[in-house]
Amino acid sequence: MASLSATIKSIQNLMRQDAGVDGDAQRISQLVWLLFLKIFDDKEQDDEAQQDDYHSPIPEELRWRSWAANDEGLTGEGLLEFVNDKLFPQLKNLTPKGPADRAHLVRSIFEDSYNYMKSGTLLRQVVDALQKGIDYTSRQERHLFNDIYEQILRDLQSAGNAGEFYTPRAVTQLLTELVAPTYEGGRLTMDPACGTGGFLVNALEYMRQQQPLTTAEQQHDWQHSVRGYEKKPLPHSLATTNLLLHGVEVPQAVQHANTLKAWKELPMVDFILTNPPFGGLEESAVASGFPVNFRTTETADLFLYLLIEKLKTNGRAGVVLPDGSLFGESGVKLRVKEHLLQQCNLHTIVRLPNGVFAPYTGIRTNLLLFDKTGPTKAVWYYEHPYPAGVKNYSKTRPVRIEEFDELKRWMNNRYANENAWEVSIEDIKARGYNLDIKNPHQGEIEREYNSGELLEQLEKSFASSLSKLEKIRAALNA
Repeated sequence: MASLSATIKSIQNLMRQDAGVDGDAQRISQLVWLLFLKIFDDKEQDDEAQQDDYHSPIPEELRWRSWAANDEGLTGEGLLEFVNDKLFPQLKNLTPKGPADRAHLVRSIFEDSYNYMKSGTLLRQVVDALQKGIDYTSRQERHLFNDIYEQILRDLQSAGNAGEFYTPRAVTQLLTELVAPTYEGGRLTMDPACGTGGFLVNALEYMRQQQPLTTAEQQHDWQHSVRGYEKKPLPHSLATTNLLLHGVEVPQAVQHANTLKAWKELPMVDFILTNPPFGGLEESAVASGFPVNFRTTETADLFLYLLIEKLKTNGRAGVVLPDGSLFGESGVKLRVKEHLLQQCNLHTIVRLPNGVFAPYTGIRTNLLLFDKTGPTKAVWYYEHPYPAGVKNYSKTRPVRIEEFDELKRWMNNRYANENAWEVSIEDIKARGYNLDIKNPHQGEIEREYNSGELLEQLEKSFASSLSKLEKIRAALNA
């Protein structure tokens, strides 16, 4: 672990010396395409040893082993010319020979990647550090590299607004365990806003643990069991490489696409795990592709409608949503929630405490768990408490999966307690479909609010005012 971590840090330090690489996001983007080629070449070595007729989708002179693995290879201006004038143009324009051709995978990485480095000498040093410091054919290093890759994702959080792509591992792991996806029989698990692929990887690991891959049919079904979509280039590249690290190289596993723009073309799926972007706005042209009653520019509302429509009968879903999505007693927010409760069984809302996504947002979030087994009759709420001695989560003290053990036990044997309560559908309708229901077992306590909680209160106040304005507008139009 130490040597791999040191390798990544040394590479990032080399990139900091290059005048062409500006900021963490560009350094990570540069690192991703280099890592991809190195790991892809290591995996091809395994394939060549097992398949006599294996043919690489990458032309021989462009393979990592041909230009990067050789200590006496190109450097300086010669290396820059090769990378900029040959490597990138040809890999961006690879022609796949069929839907399963790995050329799709390679091309998807390079079509939105760039070589930011201006110094061929520094680029040579980066390539040498990757070649000597990472051996993905080693079983031990392959296991450790998963942890190193997660460190790269955490580094991405400090790269401007890129932190929106990272969901704490404890949250992705918990939702995966509660939804319990399977791969048998061609079942599909989807994340329509997959970011760097955290939910997809957790789903793959969970399925393999629950049902080991002992036959070729199981291996095939598992490989084809996930679908991820990401509209931004950098997280898409990270997600593709992340799945490659975990043994999945099916071209359609992660696709570079805006699912809100093409939601009707998405497949119907058995399981959904996602943390859709919230607080963002989509262009009105995208919203116009949704039914009139559900048109809005608020991304969280559009995604929630999409999830309802794309979940198969008897399918299961786990979704991360902010408090603001639960609030709102008129307009699209109300209609989306009404649609959810009519079409799905929203059986559980887990209310997470402040700081789970700290320090990148202080807005409180919720885990919504629902299935398509019929309309909702009642919703169980579970307010996850801070562990003993903890007053808030932070970057140095994040939420841990072990803290959810009590919740997981409660899920199998539900009962009302100081952290759990049940609300009937009749009560929810009487509240105007406002799902932001406070814990009835805890009285109001006077306390100081931090900036995140104040922002949350402001958001709710704004949503309430917007609801009233929409009611007035509707009355005037009538």
